Amino acid sequence: MNFFIKLIFLLSFPFIIYSQSQSDNGLKDRDSALNYAYYLNCSGVFEKKIDGIIYFFPCKDEEELQIKKIQMQVRPEVTEVWDPEPKIITPGNSYGMPPSDAIILFDGTNLDSWIQKNGEPKWSLKDDYMTVKPGSGGLYTKKSFGDCQLHIEFRTPSQIKGEGQGRGNSGVYFMQEMGAKGDVGYEVQVLDSYENRTYSNGQASSIYKQHIPLVNASKKPGEWQTYDIFFKAPLFDEKDKLLRPAYITVIHNGVLVQNHVQIQGATRYIGYPSYKRDSKKEPIMLQDHGDLVSYRNIWIREL
Repeated sequence: MNFFIKLIFLLSFPFIIYSQSQSDNGLKDRDSALNYAYYLNCSGVFEKKIDGIIYFFPCKDEEELQIKKIQMQVRPEVTEVWDPEPKIITPGNSYGMPPSDAIILFDGTNLDSWIQKNGEPKWSLKDDYMTVKPGSGGLYTKKSFGDCQLHIEFRTPSQIKGEGQGRGNSGVYFMQEMGAKGDVGYEVQVLDSYENRTYSNGQASSIYKQHIPLVNASKKPGEWQTYDIFFKAPLFDEKDKLLRPAYITVIHNGVLVQNHVQIQGATRYIGYPSYKRDSKKEPIMLQDHGDLVSYRNIWIREL
């Protein structure tokens, strides 16, 4: 059927449907009914005997046909939503570069956005990256965050030392309260997982001891890697009851490795994860696990 015949069918069909609804008469030709079913996106045709004559109707049954009649009476404008209009931002010039609405947490020039429990950051700063100073403790953002999109780049040491969890270990913690004892936040594991076997829910890009990554997208030690993380904070009621758990999506080196997984609670090395009431926002922490892991180009968008 050529384009013009299809167009005629399409333009005339509302009037045919209207006349059918008034007289309850269908079409005497099955192929014509099938053509109308195609335009209505119906599943087949049904037949009905009226005054001893068999008529054919588009759609699988009368119920589906009635639904299509109603849909044809609704103007497209009814389902158009114009407000609110999305805010206009400027994307980064290339992959990994911050958009115009991002908060720059680290661009290689200083550690002004960070703090440690015992005062000013002691991690080393060189060129455009910073490196863990083993034994100095984790590095916290001065600003607190809840729902967010985080971009961070990391590098495990090129000189291989240790194995398993003892090789290029660090972590990105969300909602890690600075004054808390131990790790109370939600960790995305940082580890040298290139040809370095460990327990699967503890390798790079795992939600530590909770969710195994879909694939191992790790690069060789000494090469820069990226995490793009989308974090949805948990929600509690006034009586500290959990209303909604946290969710997280992780993209490792451009590969989806955690697909909107439910976080089961705060990270635990020993024991099982569990929730306790969090503030709506807490700092992000980069973990000092004793290895010389480096970080650069860190930015965040509040969602």
